[in-house]
Amino acid sequence: MAAHPSPDACLYLVATPIGNLEDISQRAISILKSCDQIACEDTRKTGRLLEAIQVTSRLCAYHEHNEKECAIYLANCLAAGETIALVVDAGTPGMSDPGFRLVRECRRRGLTVVPIPGPTAMATALCASGLPSDGFLFLGFLPPKGGAHQTFFERYRDFPYTLIFYESCHRIERCLNRLVDTLGTERTICVAREMTKRYETFHTGPALQVKERVLQGSLKGEFVVLIAKKGYEL
Repeated sequence: MAAHPSPDACLYLVATPIGNLEDISQRAISILKSCDQIACEDTRKTGRLLEAIQVTSRLCAYHEHNEKECAIYLANCLAAGETIALVVDAGTPGMSDPGFRLVRECRRRGLTVVPIPGPTAMATALCASGLPSDGFLFLGFLPPKGGAHQTFFERYRDFPYTLIFYESCHRIERCLNRLVDTLGTERTICVAREMTKRYETFHTGPALQVKERVLQGSLKGEFVVLIAKKGYEL
């Protein structure tokens, strides 16, 4: 017979800043200080954040290379009565990252999951883009192969709402080239880079113009790309 979950078991999904440390909430800090352990993607990055907010809870590495085994381990800890906070390198856990597997395991076992809301790059980019926000499709990171970009753009060419995805600095030029070639020079898009940080930039307008402006600047950092529905103009 399966053991009943401890009534004290609780997984907190704690959103952390996507850049500016001042964006962390007081509730998030309180939760991180009170947890038995904190599961994170990169212990070095999270360690720097915890040092800045004076949190000393122990860390557990939970990432794409160990997520299957570690999700079981963490769920077992929760069932034994521990409180655990899940964080990612930046933003809200469970959004295109390994957090999904742990949350699913907790739901299967009837363990309590509590979201601590805060920043997410997707929503931050959308609200400041100037593109329609009445409906959208978030696609995480696109497949890294160049051919997959073209297939994606062709598949969603006539999608009636805003498309949002993340892209790395190593692939942004190729991505924008494929976008312009497939969707045309006049498709309205927005490219956001380094949001909430010192060199935050937003470029919104016809695809070719945006591509040229992006490629004239720094390509360092993380990018969010948004594509408006066909026919939309600023």
